[in-house]
Amino acid sequence: MEYIGYLLLIIVVIIWIIAMIVGMIVAFPFGIIGLVAITGVGFLFAKVVKDRLSSKEDDHYSKNVDK
Repeated sequence: MEYIGYLLLIIVVIIWIIAMIVGMIVAFPFGIIGLVAITGVGFLFAKVVKDRLSSKEDDHYSKNVDK
């Protein structure tokens, strides 16, 4: 049940992002600013995920430190 919920949420997010990109392309001269911003946020998000997955220190604290 939870898997289906996440799957539907991911589908909606993908459709929403595609709609935003198409809308920005339609508003060509000014839409480029939004496309650049979305691209920048995407690169930063990818960097954060990469850093988190490769950090041994974060893994240690998430497994061994009590909250």
